[in-house]
Amino acid sequence: MNAKTLISARRLGFGYPGKPVGREADIVVSAGEVVCLLGPNGSGKTTLFKTLLGLLPPQQGTVSIAGSPIDKLTRQQIARLVAYVPQAHSAQFPYRIIDMVVMGRTAHLGLFAAPSRSDRAKAQAALDLLGIGALASEAYTRISGGQRQLALIARALAQEARLIIMDEPTASLDFGNQVKVLSHVNQLSKNGLGVVLSTHDPDHALATASRVLLLHEGRLIADGPPLDVLTPANLRTVYGVDVTIETLPKGTTVCAPDYRA
Repeated sequence: MNAKTLISARRLGFGYPGKPVGREADIVVSAGEVVCLLGPNGSGKTTLFKTLLGLLPPQQGTVSIAGSPIDKLTRQQIARLVAYVPQAHSAQFPYRIIDMVVMGRTAHLGLFAAPSRSDRAKAQAALDLLGIGALASEAYTRISGGQRQLALIARALAQEARLIIMDEPTASLDFGNQVKVLSHVNQLSKNGLGVVLSTHDPDHALATASRVLLLHEGRLIADGPPLDVLTPANLRTVYGVDVTIETLPKGTTVCAPDYRA
């Protein structure tokens, strides 16, 4: 296995007891990569992520993290290697943002240890990196959806994991906040982290991904560079719509649906 490989799944079957969802999935993610997982609702993206995170046992095949079989790692060891960013949600408790981000340091603390000054400094540094350091003392319940998503990413950065898995990080965000989050995703990969994210929007994959995985009916039907995977034929197979892939004058590639079809 390549020394830069952060996570590897071979012939992976994933699902729930008595309910297979996907099968024969081969996935490799290396440091510095952004890998986008695309697929329609119900295709198994979240179930696949739960299996890669060790929250669900594989139904077949194997998952390895940094070269170690996932079933040989403790939850704390996994948390030191892989961080998870859920979709931004409506918070129930008015934690200060800095306190919520400090929770990302749990993987590095002893059973009864309290966060140290160093832990809080790392949490603040993560907020500063994402441009929301000034919000550290604000209540998590009183900031915008986009700011909450950035705070969740900051919590993952404070965890100091080498791989970050993001479940639809731009879902429910307005256009401006989508751009901000995707810009930070690109920067994370430039800093040497591996990123795996799911999205429903081919344009987001075209803008951020090193590689794209296309999930259809429980199988990965394509894995490769965005322009090789996000073809009109593949998108027609997965989403049942006709599209055109176009390159704009400034070099940005976009996916244009045919609304007349």
